[in-house]
Amino acid sequence: MISPFFFRSLAAPLATGLVLAAGHLASPLTLRAQSTEGNGVSLPIGSEAPAVVIEDLDGNPVDLAELIAGRPALIEFWASWCDQCEALQPQLDELSERHGEGFAIVAIAVGVNQTPRRVIRHLSRHEAAYPYLWDGKGDAVRAYDAFVTSTVVMLDAEGRVRYTGTGADQDLVRAAQRLLEG
Repeated sequence: MISPFFFRSLAAPLATGLVLAAGHLASPLTLRAQSTEGNGVSLPIGSEAPAVVIEDLDGNPVDLAELIAGRPALIEFWASWCDQCEALQPQLDELSERHGEGFAIVAIAVGVNQTPRRVIRHLSRHEAAYPYLWDGKGDAVRAYDAFVTSTVVMLDAEGRVRYTGTGADQDLVRAAQRLLEG
């Protein structure tokens, strides 16, 4: 007969292993980059963008809808430590240069393992031609279902979701071109 102490001695290591495995599987660093356009991940295509007020890097409130102001827009959920976000940077720069003020680009810095000060320090080394906002409480993350860094949401001028994606393999230039061509 097996002693009850045998099962108790296995419980803690087994539970620890399961927690570590689940954390590893859910980690943004282990998620496979994928385009989610129209497949139900993040906000549904065609849905209205949620209303959300977050902060600029100085702590002032910013209404995201007012900032975008009726323009087609790209919103990236970003972190200074996110390699996939860094890989998307050249495309964001190209879109900003190509379309200027006619296409709003907003980077939302998530409040995970970073502070506004760290974001500002990062931006002092990496020039940005578009606004970076701070989502320290996770309001925008929850509203946009953007639970992975490098999540990108594109909106049309009426504020409807037209594209969602995650990961470094997104072709944001092509997605923006399709959005702007209507």
